[in-house]
Amino acid sequence: MESAHYFTAQPAGPFTRKPITVELAGATRHLQTSSGIFSPDGIDKGTAILLSEVPPPSPRGNLLDIGCGWGPIALTLGLKAPNARVYAVDVNERCVVLTNENAAALGLDNVTASLPHEVDPAVEFDTIWSNPPIRIGKDELHSLLLTWLPRLAPGGNAWLVVQKNLGSDSLQRWLAAELDESFTVSRESTSKSFRILRVRKASR
Repeated sequence: MESAHYFTAQPAGPFTRKPITVELAGATRHLQTSSGIFSPDGIDKGTAILLSEVPPPSPRGNLLDIGCGWGPIALTLGLKAPNARVYAVDVNERCVVLTNENAAALGLDNVTASLPHEVDPAVEFDTIWSNPPIRIGKDELHSLLLTWLPRLAPGGNAWLVVQKNLGSDSLQRWLAAELDESFTVSRESTSKSFRILRVRKASR
C-alpha cells in the first residue's frame, strides 16, 4: 500500500501537498493531503463509520484524536465543539503539519496537532475519538492505547473504530482486563465489518 510506512516519523518520498475535497460535519471542505500518510486520498471507511456513528463530543473541555493523519477526526471534533480544545497526535511529522494547516484553513483555532510527547502529561480528556493504527503491531498498539485511554477525565468517553478481522473483539477483552475498575469497555455498534468500542471512565 502506498502508505505502508505512514506510522514512521519521517516517511520516505517528497512532502508534496495535494488538494482534497471531503465532507466533514455536514459540509464540503477543501483541504490538503500528501503521500506518506494514512489514507491520503480521502476519508477511509473506518473513520467514516466512526464519524457517522458516534454521539456528539463533549462541547467543552479537552478532546483528543489519536493518530490524526491529515485530520478528518480532529477537524470534525473542532467543528462540532467550537468551545472545546482539540488535541490531535501522530508520530508522523507530515500528519502534524497537514492537520495544523487544514485546521487553519477552516479557521479552527481550537485544534492543535502535535507529536505525542509534546502534549502536557497533566491534561485529561473529556472525549477521545480514534481510528487506532492497528497495523503498527499488537505491542505498539497496546502501548499507545495505555498511554492515552487512562487520561480520560472522570465521566469521559473514548470511541474507537476497529475492523472485526483485525481483532476488535480481542482488543475489547484486552482493554477490559488492562484498564482499572474505574473504566468500562463495551461494544456499541457494528457496521460494515467494523466495530465501535466505547471506553468510559466513571464519574467521581
